[in-house]
Parts: sequence; structure tokens; C-alpha cells
Amino acid sequence: MDMLSAVAEETVYRNEDNGYTVLTVRAGKQRFSAVGIMPQIGEGECLDLEGKWVEHPTYGQQLKVESIKIRPPETKSGIERYLSSGLISGIRSATAKLIVDHFGDDALRIIGEEPERLLEISGIGKRRAALIAESYAAQAEEREAMLFLQKYSIPARLAVKIFRQYDTNVQEVITKNPFRLVEDIEGIGFKTADHIAAAVGIEKTSNFRIHAGLHYKLQEAIGGTGHCYLPRPELVSGTRTLLGVPQELVDTELDAMIISRNLIAEIVPDEETGQEVIAVYEPATYKAEKLIALRLKEYKEHKPKKVRLDIDEQIDALEREEGIKLHEQQRAAVRTAAQSGICLITGGPGTGKTTIIKCIMRVLKGQRVALAAPTGRAAKRMSEACGKDAKTLHRLLEYSGESERFMRDEDSPLELDALIIDEMSMVDIFLMQAVVKALSEGTRLIMVGDVDQLPSVGAGNVLRDLLSCGVFPVVRLSEIFRQNEKSMIVYNAHQINNGRPPRLNAKGSDFFFERQSLPTNAADTIVDLCATRLPKFLGGDAKSQIQVLAPSKKGDCGVFALNNKLQEALNPKSSFKNEYIRGDTTFRVGDKVMQTKNNYQMEWTRGEPDQDIYEEGLGVFNGDMGLISTIDPEEKTVEVLFDDDKVVLYGPADLEDLELAYCISVHKSQGNEFPAVVMPAVGGAPMLLTRNLLYTAVTRARKLVVIVGRESAIDQMIQNTHIVKRYSALKWRIMQLDEVVPHVEA
Repeated sequence: MDMLSAVAEETVYRNEDNGYTVLTVRAGKQRFSAVGIMPQIGEGECLDLEGKWVEHPTYGQQLKVESIKIRPPETKSGIERYLSSGLISGIRSATAKLIVDHFGDDALRIIGEEPERLLEISGIGKRRAALIAESYAAQAEEREAMLFLQKYSIPARLAVKIFRQYDTNVQEVITKNPFRLVEDIEGIGFKTADHIAAAVGIEKTSNFRIHAGLHYKLQEAIGGTGHCYLPRPELVSGTRTLLGVPQELVDTELDAMIISRNLIAEIVPDEETGQEVIAVYEPATYKAEKLIALRLKEYKEHKPKKVRLDIDEQIDALEREEGIKLHEQQRAAVRTAAQSGICLITGGPGTGKTTIIKCIMRVLKGQRVALAAPTGRAAKRMSEACGKDAKTLHRLLEYSGESERFMRDEDSPLELDALIIDEMSMVDIFLMQAVVKALSEGTRLIMVGDVDQLPSVGAGNVLRDLLSCGVFPVVRLSEIFRQNEKSMIVYNAHQINNGRPPRLNAKGSDFFFERQSLPTNAADTIVDLCATRLPKFLGGDAKSQIQVLAPSKKGDCGVFALNNKLQEALNPKSSFKNEYIRGDTTFRVGDKVMQTKNNYQMEWTRGEPDQDIYEEGLGVFNGDMGLISTIDPEEKTVEVLFDDDKVVLYGPADLEDLELAYCISVHKSQGNEFPAVVMPAVGGAPMLLTRNLLYTAVTRARKLVVIVGRESAIDQMIQNTHIVKRYSALKWRIMQLDEVVPHVEA
């Protein structure tokens, strides 16, 4: 970090929403730009800056500010410039000169401590003097709060957020219970709050700290590992280790939280052992589990709208039209879906799931049928395959970013006779809760997915729980559909899933292996494949045709390193392309990018305002992929055109949730399908290199798979059947309700 003192000269740009500022400053004879999140700064103010130098492609060298301290101007000219900056209401250039000429170096003290003396200046009356004093006091309060926060090493970007949340109450909140920050301010986690708490002298054994620690461990389990609950001993042990406090204190605070319903505790059976455990839930997760079980049981009992009786004749007609022959498994799936209120269809690649959906739609002709999937790419693929518009579940359920809730619910249900959801393995417990809340009585729910893929990124094991509870009709597809029998991708996917080695480099194959023993060589080979060899083979653009998937984020063949190499090869630096640097990432026009976090407030448009099809909305979601279409260096904005045709404008703060996507993790690829997939297999942590991860990666490819690395690494993944356990009681709740909930007549 570099530290230097400077004087503010001019604010070139400021985003009032997040405090991002571009400031021209002077240090001695050197004049440069300081950029970052900072409070409002007036010309002439003295600054102590700490940061690192970065090279901007358009504006040259800039100081990226990490922390800033502001001191009053120290000279008459500096005071005059500060008062003339427009920062203090009621003062402009002429008035600033009069004030400084009259009071000299004492001008700022007079405004702050003796504002009535401003009446000594010609042209300043009582009302104007009061306005000046009030505005100056407000600036002083913000400065005082910012300086207070900086004492505890709180980054400027968070300090701005904290001040805007609590205003002049900042010091009271921070000194009494800084753990409020975790609940009140997005972007501040437990560890940041705990650091502040230690700095202000909060005792390690404080109830506030233990309360926050319990929430943190539970929310970490939900968001990080996908658990719906934690067994009490595991939660207590993890929290005790995290906080370094006696177990009895954690037990006492947990009891208090359960009594107050701040957390929910219930005895449930462990799915693996069958033994009873005390499950501790966050209230939202508990509510979701219970509601899903209840609603699904109700929908199962409802009688859906009748379908045509000639189901087999409709299947025969489709076979003639498509030139295919359905296996009896596929026929059974169509019949089951048509005759049930709820139906689950699961199978691997090439087992005819898409054909089954098309056949179900034919049988349900004349009824109100909606198609949906968790992601934009999956919905788009579903639309193309089935010849009918499919929507993301968020779009179908009319998610409102403004109110942060789904507009379709019990009070405004979907007016449908049937809902068909594809890629159900991606649906987590909270999205499933939204689905069941939006269905009306008699709606047929058909869920399609591959249970052998990686589970949802979010909490829960929804598809696996619904398939294994034994309550709903299930069709498991194992026969490979005829037209896919020649595909080595399909063949090898089933080989991998059955614990057998894939067949590599067969003549005329669509599944290849490039042997490279060293990770560095494997990375170079992957770049060469994407930049030169595969585009020629596929006859298309690498960014749209090829997706590199990596098992891990770190290492020579990890997501971060490969993205840098692939960007350099596929979208190199050019004087014709604008760039924007955020941290260690350079964004460039034409870059392939991915949103990494749900942002329900991000505005988007689709189409042009003067066109018939034009939409506006809120919400960009984890996993959405697209290309950077424009970058405005002056406004510090990046525009992204996503695959579902949404156009989103990112400001500097929003870019924290955007990453390069030439290479993405296998987990992030769920629900997507790409023409070609390239994947390194060079070994690594056993927890990451599992059979279902390899299976998921392979099944993301439509035309071509290339694995680069060592055969032994492929064998390692196939033999590693470890699946990280997820605590979920959804299966048990459904089975329990199936025994006690009476039949509900439609």
C-alpha cells in the first residue's frame, strides 16, 4: 500500500448511490486521479490517502483508494476553494471570498462554532446563515462518523453504507452491538462485524456475539453447503470453535433463541442412520420445508383436469411425425404425467426427456400448459426443443425486485392446467416454495430432471427428496433413446454414472482426451484448443461454441488462471476496445461474463423502446451468462447482453458480482448446455473430484467433449462416489403427511 498526503482539486465523477468517486488531487507538484468509495470531498480539503496504483487503459495511472482521512483546508486559498465547491449549501464563489476575507484562517471554526457571526458579512441574513450552519454541521457529522469508522479499519465502501444506514447513530450502534450490521447491511458478514466488535471492546462472551455467531454458522451451512438445518450438537460445536467461548454459553444462548422463536428446533430422523436428532433451523428454511411438504401432498390429492383418453394414439402420431420410436419407459412417463396430479421423471442424457415433454404437451393439447426452468439458458433450450415459449421460474412467478417477492402466490396463483419444470436438480428449497405457493388447485405439476447431477447451489435436496420419499408417481428412464445411441457423450456419461471408465478417442467420436501430465501444459493445451483448433472444427465463434469447465477455482487449471489465459487469447487488449479494471479483473468489450450472485434490484431491459416487444424489469441471477457489449470509461459503467436477451447496465459497485466466464466451475454450469465442453483433469482435492462432478461436466455438452490431463485423474473421479451430505427433512415431512393428511376432493 502507498500512503501520501494531497489536496483535493476537483470531483470528476461521483455516484451518489454508492459513494464511488473519481477525484483529481495534487500532492506537491504531482497531479493525479484518486478513485474509490469515499465521502463527499470539497475542493481544497486536505487528504491522507492509502491505496495502490493501477493503470487505467484510458486515463493512465490512478490511485485506487483503500482508506482516506479528511482534514480541513490549511490555507486561506484552500478554505476559499472548499467553501466555493458547492458542498456547503448557501455559499458560492463570491460569498466564499467574502467570508475568507473577513474571517481569514478562522473561517471554518466560525461557521461551525459561531455561525451567528456570519451576519457580519454583507448579503448574509439570518435564514441564509442558518442554512450554511446546518449544511456545514451535516457535513461535519458525516466526516466524524467516517473518521470513527476508519479508526476500526472499516473499508471506505462499507463505511459509506454504514453511515447511510444509521446516519448520526453510527457510533451508538457500533459501540453497543456492531453485530446489527450483519442483518442490516448487505455486504457485511459476521467476520467483519466481529472484527469491529473486538476493536470497540465488545467482550468475546457477549450475548450479542454468541447470538450472531449461531446465526452465522447456520446461515453458512445453508448458503455454503446446502443444508436446511444443522443437528444441535454440530451447530453448538461449530459455533463454540468459531467464537472460542465455553460450550455452556453457546447452549444457553441457543436455548434463549429457540424459546423466542429466533431459531426453530424440532426432532427429526437422520436420513442415513434413522436416529432422532434435534434439528435447528432458521425460521425461513423451516417454513419452506413444511410448506412444500403440505402443498405437494395437497396437489397430489387434487384431481387435475381430464385429458384425452387416446394417449397411446397421440404417442403413435408423434412417433410418425418425428420419425422416432418411443421405448416403453418413455410411453409410461407420458401416461403417468397425463394421469397424475404430480409426476417426477428422471433420467440421464439421451433417455428422451425432451421428447417426453413434447409428447405430454401433445396429450394436454387444449389445456393451459406452461414450460419453465431455473435458468435463462435452460429455459431457452427448452423453448427451442419443444417449440413453445419457456420461461425462467423467476419470470413465470413474476419476481419483483422492488418488493423482493414473487407476485404469483396464494393470493394471485398461476392460471394453469399444467406446469412442466425441466432441470429440477437445480431447484432449491426456496424456489420450490415459491412454485408450490403459486399453483392453484387442480394444476398438474410435472417435474423433469437428472438426479445424478450435482445438487442445487442453494439449500436443500429437493429433487432427490421427492424421488425417494415414495409418495409421488416416479418414472426412471434408463434406456438410451435410439437417435442418441451413436453419441459417445451419451454413452460415456452413462459409463461414468455406472462407475466404468469412458471410451476415449474412438474413431468418429464426439468425446476426446488430450494427455498432459503437468497442469501448466494442460492449461496451455486448453487455451490452444479454444483459440485455434476447436473453432475450426466446430465452425463457429469460440465464445459462443466452447465452454471451459473446471473442477476448482484455484491452481494452474482453476477458474481464475484459465480465465486470464483465455481472455488474453480470445479477447486480447486493443486500442479499439474499452476496458474497466476492478481489483484483479480487467473487463473488456466482448468479454464473456457471468453474474455470481442474485441481485433482485438490478434493472434490465429487453428489446428496444420503439419495438413491439419491449420489457423492463428487475433482477439478475446467479449463473446468468452474457457478453459485455459496451464500456463507458467516463461513467464507469459496463453494459452486458445476457443470453436471454436482457440488457443490464453495471455500475462500479455492481461489478463485484460479475466475473469472467470463459471458464466457469462445474457447479456454476448446472442447468446449462453448451455445444462444446473442455475440462481439465489434472488431479486435486478429493472432496472436489467426484463422480457426479465429472458426470455433470460431461452432460453439459451437446456436440463435443474434450478432457485434458491424465487418465488417472479421470479414474480418480469415477471411483470417488463421495457426496457431501445435506441435512434435509423434506422427505420425512412428506412421508409423515402422507399418513395423516386426509384425501382432499377437488
